[in-house]
Amino acid sequence: MSGAALSGLRVVECGEGVSAAYATKLLADLGADVIKVESPAGDATRRRGPFPGGSPDAERSGLFVYLNANKRGVVLDAATSAGAASLAALTGTADVLVHNLPPRAMAAQGVAVDALLAAHPRLVVASITPYGLNGPRRDWAATDLTLWNAGGIAYLNGGGAEAEDLPPLKPYGQQAEYQGGVNAAIAALGALRARQRSGRGQHVVVSIQQALAAILELTFEYWPYQQLVASRLGRKPIQPLDFLECRDGWVFICCVEEHQWQEFVRMIGSPEWAGIELFADRLSRGANWDALKLFLQEWASEQSVLEVYHAAQRRRIPFAPVSTMGDLLASDHLKARGFFATLDVPGARFTVPGAPYQLSATPWAIRRPAPRLGEHTQDVLRDVGA
Repeated sequence: MSGAALSGLRVVECGEGVSAAYATKLLADLGADVIKVESPAGDATRRRGPFPGGSPDAERSGLFVYLNANKRGVVLDAATSAGAASLAALTGTADVLVHNLPPRAMAAQGVAVDALLAAHPRLVVASITPYGLNGPRRDWAATDLTLWNAGGIAYLNGGGAEAEDLPPLKPYGQQAEYQGGVNAAIAALGALRARQRSGRGQHVVVSIQQALAAILELTFEYWPYQQLVASRLGRKPIQPLDFLECRDGWVFICCVEEHQWQEFVRMIGSPEWAGIELFADRLSRGANWDALKLFLQEWASEQSVLEVYHAAQRRRIPFAPVSTMGDLLASDHLKARGFFATLDVPGARFTVPGAPYQLSATPWAIRRPAPRLGEHTQDVLRDVGA
């Protein structure tokens, strides 16, 4: 793609699932030549769907199609001598190698990092792992569910004071893997930037557990400043910071700064109850949230979600609608931003998230569909002399 930020950059992707594929998708969408290496059985995401019409088809998995557009695909069995030789030849032409192979399997699958960097000093290797490459959990198996718990977010996410008997909750889908992927893409770009100065590549290691812990917001500050351990149980010390049910759905309200609260009070007509001592500041509003929520819920039940959201926006109060997938697809804002993209497969068209950013100087585009299994094997291996 002429003018794309990462034109001329070659990236090799090895592994299974979401994390490595999403990391390289972010690079491919900005123009990098990403070559996806699959086993003869194909990436597991080919079998996960969703599928058009509900009929499994390895070439029409929505998840695979989304993660792998803009890439070329080759099939190699790195456990064989021929496959290992082909992978070595391919890696020798790469600027970046991204993988999410289990640490114990790396060398056997052609990713012996020390040997690779010795042979190709300019190569950047990004390893996406559950728990890093050192320490007692190095070889632990992991799933999205166990990683959310290990990263601490599940401990904070649940029913709260109103439903303390509910278990911890994880977000839908493979969000832990996506976090690993985005961190790997950023780290790889940082290593490439360093290579421009030093002339040498490096090995960057992403621990998904650490990536999740890094987005715990104020959790780490509670203890040194207030000797509190954050938890999904109990009550928030400051309010309003909660969900309210409107007549047509739910809205999340956030007005914990005093100027936000005062703007909100004016927005709802300055009711008399808003001025009583029980609600004098955000701490007292937190301590008396049961009473305050009754007033706010009575008001919200007569409102429309979007009316509340836009009214708060105009006053610079950070409210948010609780959106369904249908709400997001119909969102005027996302349509105006041109957020959604379409991907075609035989007999079907997928609507997928588009660019996760807007950078005018670095064009983002869908240039080619996801590869069929082994679609580019002969062409790529011929090009690298394998």
